[in-house]
Amino acid sequence: MLTELRIRDFAIIEELDLQFDAGFIVFTGETGAGKSIIIDAVELLLGGRADSTFIRSGAETAFIEGTFKLDPAIRPAVLEMLERESLLDNEYFVLLGREIRREGRNICRINGRTVSLSLLSDVGQWLVDVHGQSEHLSLLRVREHLHLLDRYAQSDHLLDSYTDQFRELQRIRAALEQLRHREQELARKAEFLRFQIDEVAAAQLKPGEDEALREERTRLANAEQLAQWSEEALAGLTGSHGERESAKDAIGRVVDALRALAKVDPGMGELADAAQGLEDQVSELTRSVRGYRESIEFNPHRLDEVEERLSLITSLKRKYGETIEAVLQGAAAAAEELETIEHAEERMAELLASEQARLESLGTLGKELSGLRRAAGERLEKSIESELGDLRMSGAKFGLDINWKKDPDGAPVDGERYALGPSGLDKVEFLVEPNPGEGLKPLARIASGGETSRLMLGMKSVLARADHTPTLIFDEIDQGIGGRVGAIVGKKLWGLTSNHQVLCITHLPQLAAYGDQHFRVEKRLHDERTVTLVTPLGEEERVRELAIMLGGESGPNRESAGELLRTARQEKQPAAG
Repeated sequence: MLTELRIRDFAIIEELDLQFDAGFIVFTGETGAGKSIIIDAVELLLGGRADSTFIRSGAETAFIEGTFKLDPAIRPAVLEMLERESLLDNEYFVLLGREIRREGRNICRINGRTVSLSLLSDVGQWLVDVHGQSEHLSLLRVREHLHLLDRYAQSDHLLDSYTDQFRELQRIRAALEQLRHREQELARKAEFLRFQIDEVAAAQLKPGEDEALREERTRLANAEQLAQWSEEALAGLTGSHGERESAKDAIGRVVDALRALAKVDPGMGELADAAQGLEDQVSELTRSVRGYRESIEFNPHRLDEVEERLSLITSLKRKYGETIEAVLQGAAAAAEELETIEHAEERMAELLASEQARLESLGTLGKELSGLRRAAGERLEKSIESELGDLRMSGAKFGLDINWKKDPDGAPVDGERYALGPSGLDKVEFLVEPNPGEGLKPLARIASGGETSRLMLGMKSVLARADHTPTLIFDEIDQGIGGRVGAIVGKKLWGLTSNHQVLCITHLPQLAAYGDQHFRVEKRLHDERTVTLVTPLGEEERVRELAIMLGGESGPNRESAGELLRTARQEKQPAAG
């Protein structure tokens, strides 16, 4: 609730510092005294439009500041906003400020720190509703109608179940959207991976194969020269060149000679053995060279095959890795990635099934929630029309437009699909018919003025428990009504104080008598300047003020004023006791 309001150099207000209590607070005074200026100041504090014409003549800056005690019903939401913006100073109070400068710039503050106008407005709309010619009427914000109806219908448990399901649907749809967004990219990727896997598999690579092929290619490309050199080596070993003695025969004679020596001189036995070993090595060497020579072939076709195979291996290594091992590892990794992508298709199928299951569940919950709202809406219509009758608007009617919109991607209900939102299938808007024969029209389009204020009062009286806005301000709510209705309006306004702090500007003494706090607003000349003064009134001063409002400070009027106060106290007493 609003606990303190400070205004300086605003219009004809030089300086005001007002302290407010809970309950019903009334402002009275002559027309033009500045009552509505106080409301204008509050509207600016809530983020209303400002310009330099508001600044008091002779001043450079107008200043407005309000302290609000946070009601438990709105405290979590407001604290969350303040904490998010690093503006939280106190968990129970918030300080709003607005400074308007003549050069056109204005400054918004929350808890002493400069903020944007939009943030000031966002916080302000939680704190106060100004009823009258104002843009801060929560009942005129169509987006609030569904929430008000839900709070009136006490649908919290069912709505929470629906909201949980809706959040899960959003999560599923976000995952689907991500998969669909990547679907083309994944399809291209899968095609490439399959090509890579097939290409490597078709090559049937073996580790080390390329090295062996290079060696074979060398032999095939140099077969003639290799054959010549191996022939010459064999000739030397076997003596196949005619008169030349073979290496084997020469070493054989050496062996025989050393064996003969060893028989005479046993010390030569080791040398004879060494010669014998050398003869054996030459024999083995001869067999190896002969085998190599026999393996050499002049095969141009095989050389072409080897060149082709090496070219294929080189191409694969250029694409997929520096070695055959790397190419094979890359193919294995590609197979794993392809499996993951193919699982993504399965994942999409699972998500689509989950989406459909959630939509069916939301359709069931949404239909049940809508039924609860429609039943509550019928009760609300009757209750508000009854209130309007008390306020001498017996011909006025109130209605609700609750409708669903078809959507092929929506929730299935009774064979059709309907659009759904975070709060259900319903689109809700309040409708009114202020005067018989005009037909029900959207509440947001009704004319402003006293009739609107009474209509709002009637609705607020019914929706008081559902509306969490702590402070309600009614500007000129008594416009066009008489004293008898004024007493009814006063009692109803006071009745709202069980859930709200209520401020009201009035010209009717019958209404003002119900105030728990009463302020008189008047204009005076000070140093040849007009200024607005606001005075809190005690009991005796209230009698005098109400008498003046009744027509003058005469004895009968004072007696009537006293009677109004006594009657109001009696009317208020049962509810208080």
